[in-house]
Amino acid sequence: MESSIQTIASNNLLVIFAIVAVTGIICSKLSEILKVPDVVLFLIAGIIVGPSVLKFFDISQYEVENQLILTFGSAFILYLGGKEISLKVLKNVRISVFLLSTVGVLISAFIVGKIAGISFGISSMTALLIGSIIASTDPATLVPIFNQVKIKDKLKQTVISESAFNDATGAILTSAIIAIILSGKFSLTENLYELGLMVVVGVSVGIVTGIVLLKLVNDEPYGIFKDFAPIISILSVIIAYEVATKFGGSGYMACFIVGIITGNKKNFKIWLSQRSYDADCNVGETLGTICRMSIFIILGSQVNIPMLIKYFIPSLIVVLGLMFIARPICVLVCVLFDKKAKWNKKEILFMMWVRETGVIPAALCGIITAMKVPGYEIISSVVFMTVLVTLIIQGSTTKLVAKKLGVLEESDKEDKVSL
Repeated sequence: MESSIQTIASNNLLVIFAIVAVTGIICSKLSEILKVPDVVLFLIAGIIVGPSVLKFFDISQYEVENQLILTFGSAFILYLGGKEISLKVLKNVRISVFLLSTVGVLISAFIVGKIAGISFGISSMTALLIGSIIASTDPATLVPIFNQVKIKDKLKQTVISESAFNDATGAILTSAIIAIILSGKFSLTENLYELGLMVVVGVSVGIVTGIVLLKLVNDEPYGIFKDFAPIISILSVIIAYEVATKFGGSGYMACFIVGIITGNKKNFKIWLSQRSYDADCNVGETLGTICRMSIFIILGSQVNIPMLIKYFIPSLIVVLGLMFIARPICVLVCVLFDKKAKWNKKEILFMMWVRETGVIPAALCGIITAMKVPGYEIISSVVFMTVLVTLIIQGSTTKLVAKKLGVLEESDKEDKVSL
């Protein structure tokens, strides 16, 4: 009897994967035709195929599998975000990036938390949790957009670097607040110590894991596994996350640091053969796409339509507060201290506008929903609304705004194709 139940459960999971994959492929194709960010369609499709409408599957019945998909998916997306960062370009804007991805996240989290607290009439910690989840931007969404819209390199690298770093910061801050909510204890000294420990251990594990494992696929002389570069890349994410978590660090930060090392191999005197490099890129891109599809379709399937309608107005108020109050203040405060970067008014305005919310907030929301953290229905409604509104409004107008502000590369200014 037990084996038959396990067989049925396994078959159901295979069916769910097939539904998610087919739905994701169709949405990806539609996004090319409609010129809409694919994650928006993933979310909407998740609602349609989930329990709210067609009832094709209900991922909430598989809590372990749900957590596995969301945890690994978000870790791997952070790894890919780290790969997009160029240390050479980052060097010139490091102060702006550092402030935006640390102080900026805190500013956004607290401002949004205040707005959420007033809008929903909820506890300050639940409100701050909402602010922490949606305070970070999204490299998985920004990178594809910037591949189509050729923004000036300094500006592009700053926005992408910020999005990758602040995803890690947002994930760490969210984890800390969840721990406080669930334990019911708050000590500023203790929590700052834990936060510092998470960052230091996460960075240390990420550096060691990244360099050691990449040395094993190095062309020579240590590359005994040089023909298995894609597998080692996936293993590096898993190992970095698990080891960092084991020692009280941030698994997300560790994966992000591994990504930075992987994306800047030459700086660490690591070389891959062209064959290994191509294979690694292809596998990483494919797996990253599967992770994005899974996270957003699963998030959409978990949206409670009646609750979304119930909390529509206060959720919209929170999103608008994030876009037009928190983000401008965050950017203005952070970039004014970086005199070396020499930001002009138009570049600052562009950074204020480009702040799409995506994969990491979606994954964190999915984890919170699965854990049934107090206020999870409100949190889910706000995150869904934030992802939808920022991607539709800001994601689809990136090129138009960049053109109006004159921050496009010269070769792209005459491009008539709209995003």
